[in-house]
Amino acid sequence: AGLAGGRAVRDSRGQPVVYRSNYAATSPEFQSFIDRHECAHHQIGDVDRPHPARNSAEHLMNESISDCVAILRLRDESGYDKAAYDAVVASMRKDMAKIGFPEISIASRIRNIQNCYSRFGPTQDFINGVLKERGLSQE
Repeated sequence: AGLAGGRAVRDSRGQPVVYRSNYAATSPEFQSFIDRHECAHHQIGDVDRPHPARNSAEHLMNESISDCVAILRLRDESGYDKAAYDAVVASMRKDMAKIGFPEISIASRIRNIQNCYSRFGPTQDFINGVLKERGLSQE
């Protein structure tokens, strides 16, 4: 389909890994977003929990949280400014439309990312909050 993607899993030794596919199909900014989104699934414990049904409320929440962690990490660790943020959103919009997502779904995902980027504090505080809510924190 000519789309970039990623997948977070554990390898045969139980180590966290991220598989990437077709990265040349999208912008470097969106490649970085995909990498961090998949790493977020490891950071917030998704990979070690039962995988919810595709497109269920729980699945969509996991995706929204991983999107949030990804954009926060890009903002905090990679210094993503408005131009880099806009490149992520433009690539996401293009790829989601190419797959056939309705505009309401695309707009909702982008609103979530924008809200995270502009309203949340440090990435680790956000991750800690998710882990605490899920009963996975060490605190």
